[in-house]
Amino acid sequence: MKRVKPIEHLLADTQRLGKHLGPFSLIGLGVGAIIGAGIFILTGSAAAGENLKYASILHAPVIDIIMKGPDIVSTGRLPAGPAVSLSFLITGLICTLAALNYAELASMIPVAGSTYTYAYATLGEVIAWIIGWDLILEYAVSNMAVAVGFSAYLNDVLDSIFGIRIPPELAKPMFESGGATGAWFNLPSFLIVMFLTVLLVRGVQQSARTNNIMVVIKIAAILIFVFVAARYIKFENYHPFFPGGVSGVMSASAIVFFTYFGFDSVSTAAEEAKNPGRDMPIGIIVSLCVCALLYVAVAATLTGIADYRTLANSAPVAGALKALGLDSIRSLVGVGAIIGIVSCLLVFQYGQARIWFAMSRDGLLPEAFGKVHEKYKTPHVSTWIAGLAVGIPAGIWDIGTFADLANIGTLSAFVIVSAGVLILRKTDPDRPRPFRVPLVPFLPILSILTCLMLMISLPLETWIRFFIWLAIGLVIYYSYGRRKSKLA
Repeated sequence: MKRVKPIEHLLADTQRLGKHLGPFSLIGLGVGAIIGAGIFILTGSAAAGENLKYASILHAPVIDIIMKGPDIVSTGRLPAGPAVSLSFLITGLICTLAALNYAELASMIPVAGSTYTYAYATLGEVIAWIIGWDLILEYAVSNMAVAVGFSAYLNDVLDSIFGIRIPPELAKPMFESGGATGAWFNLPSFLIVMFLTVLLVRGVQQSARTNNIMVVIKIAAILIFVFVAARYIKFENYHPFFPGGVSGVMSASAIVFFTYFGFDSVSTAAEEAKNPGRDMPIGIIVSLCVCALLYVAVAATLTGIADYRTLANSAPVAGALKALGLDSIRSLVGVGAIIGIVSCLLVFQYGQARIWFAMSRDGLLPEAFGKVHEKYKTPHVSTWIAGLAVGIPAGIWDIGTFADLANIGTLSAFVIVSAGVLILRKTDPDRPRPFRVPLVPFLPILSILTCLMLMISLPLETWIRFFIWLAIGLVIYYSYGRRKSKLA
């Protein structure tokens, strides 16, 4: 028999964390999480496509394997070209479907833990553990990759503005996919994570203010790029608009999904919101819409000022600006990218600590994870452990190749949330819902189907790694969490 935690019990646990976040702070958290370095990197690679064949069946998307069989041979991912702006729009619409479901549950169950908490109230303890374990993977892997990216961008900006560089022995991971790099430790990656950890321990109010400042700066950098570069758009660059056809657009949609997830981290702040019934839907939906508009604007501008075939590099925006001779704008974009990275790290470290805190409060993780600082009213132990769990690996490994793990983890969380809305509409129809998803059950079902579509667009090896991670989590649950659970 599955253990489901009643919503009344969940709400009874929400008396320990300080409530300091209003709608603007929650919007800032969402924008801070969603807009990062990806807007300056993945836009170009998604537009340009890839011309490499799959090294093996493990690297092929599951949908291709299903459609073409195990002997699949491909010339690589088709380019989206200038239609990459449509890819951002499509992915934004898919995320909006999920965001509506998050908004209903976050306003209805304003408890730290996000998808983990919603699963506990609807699908039971085993599924809640699986999704909590999944979220730990999502947040940790994402921030390790982002922290490594911070070090690379910092070096580029220091070089372009001041003409100095951090020695490679202290600015690169010790190991990359090709083997040892000869570096000693990626010190900037570690130090930025530790700095943000201290900030988060000292209080969510101070952290939110810092994040709001960074959000304003990076939005300003993006708008400067769009308005200045728009004067250099050549309309011939928009032809052909669909070089890869529908397949190219949809393939790019799966790629750029990595730039979108993060709005779900707003729901981890529900327990610290002043008026969650009103403010959580505002924070989740508004932040996603703002970011979608910025993404489409950047994509349309970038493919207008440069031939999409020239954008397959690690810094497409900076490269396009350099080709136009706009070095001052290039420096501003670099600073904006760094601010974006730091803001992403801050919000995801915040969210990760809240997931661990919620799981500990339910007895599924050791009690130490659930301790709250007497002065700052923050889960300081979880915050420090999350900081070390991200900062140390980011100094040792370049785990960017595992980014798809974050994608599949996030998409599975979206499926669980959408299913949770359907279940609670049946099992608890009379409970007050400050925000209600319209057109139920149509929109939640559509959200589930579109997320599954993107999941099967990911490589087979990502699915294998994902199931291995879940298997490890189940071993921990049945050997520890099941016995220690407070519902046991």
